[in-house]
Amino acid sequence: MAARFAAEHWAEAGGAIAQAERLRARAEPLADRDAEAYAAALEALRRPRGRDSEERDRLLGEALSRAADVPLEIASVAADVAALSEEIVRRGNPNLYGDALAGGILAEAVARIAANLVAINLTMVEEDERVARARALADEAARAVRRAIESGS
Repeated sequence: MAARFAAEHWAEAGGAIAQAERLRARAEPLADRDAEAYAAALEALRRPRGRDSEERDRLLGEALSRAADVPLEIASVAADVAALSEEIVRRGNPNLYGDALAGGILAEAVARIAANLVAINLTMVEEDERVARARALADEAARAVRRAIESGS
């Protein structure tokens, strides 16, 4: 919304609108993919422990590893949303500063939550680079929001 109403104040607002639409298209299928990954992890968790304990643990580890990919992608989209929000705060309609900033703050929260989910899903894996990548994306989102706040002060 803030990008759509920025045209009077920002000649490149059309590009921001297009970018926002691309981000929406990237984000929409992630909810279903996350639900599917979670269902697969639950299925592995429900396997009986008994004599197939090692097989159950292997399947669970694989399911959780696959499940970490979705929140990692969510963190990536959220970092991009936060960066777009920063641009809109800087160049958009000053009357919509609060709306643009709210979008960035929410994106930062999403990135942080997603990074935590990546770490949780990968607790069985030692030093997986996806944990560091997800945390870096959350930090990137936080820096974008901080810059947006500073530019609006």
